[in-house]
Amino acid sequence: MRYAIFSDIHSNLEAFSAVLDALKQECIERYFCIGDIVGYATNPSECILMVKDLAPVIVAGNHDYGACGKLDLEYFVPRAKEALQWTQGILVKEEFDFLCRLPLVHSEENFVLAHGTLDAPQEFYYLNHFEEADRSFAVLEKQVCFVGHTHRPGVFVERDGEIFHKALGVLELEAHKRYIVNVGSVGQPRDGDPRACFVVYDADAKTIEVKRVEYNFSLTQKKILKSGLPESLALRLAQGK
Repeated sequence: MRYAIFSDIHSNLEAFSAVLDALKQECIERYFCIGDIVGYATNPSECILMVKDLAPVIVAGNHDYGACGKLDLEYFVPRAKEALQWTQGILVKEEFDFLCRLPLVHSEENFVLAHGTLDAPQEFYYLNHFEEADRSFAVLEKQVCFVGHTHRPGVFVERDGEIFHKALGVLELEAHKRYIVNVGSVGQPRDGDPRACFVVYDADAKTIEVKRVEYNFSLTQKKILKSGLPESLALRLAQGK
């Protein structure tokens, strides 16, 4: 079974379209989205529709809950708040309802999804450090937890109570080890690489591989600037920051 797992689309139609084109070559059998379909860029409705057409499993991101009113906008930094207020003016009731129904956590036979951290998914904490990883490992009952939220791909590995972090390339899963895998961001990477990011998990081969794909971010930038959203939301796309 081959799974496509992605996160943080953030209304970036050009990036998400490029990812979906790339996935056509990957023999994917099931799709999983780790939240933040909306926010930041200018095509929330189109991205919601494209996600739904995949019939994926989806968990909620903080921007999804912010857009539909389940998370107070005071949680967000000013430019994110402004983008969410703009998004709220675009979405229709069906789209609000769709975002509001998204769960915080989803479990499969051998892995689990949560946008931020597994131990407190409703708080949308960033899983950046060993302390956060340790708390999530403490409640992890599967071998693998997939997360997003930081927009930076990578993996925390735990064995016999010891945790280390490494870059995510092609990860070969080993027995007696557990993993928290950040799948990066489709629509707003922050690891210095502007290419859209996603993961392919091959359950039979027991591998998890990060994939990158170029997209026309200049078109996304133009739409952000034309909309009147903060200029920084456009500029950062070229920098991958």
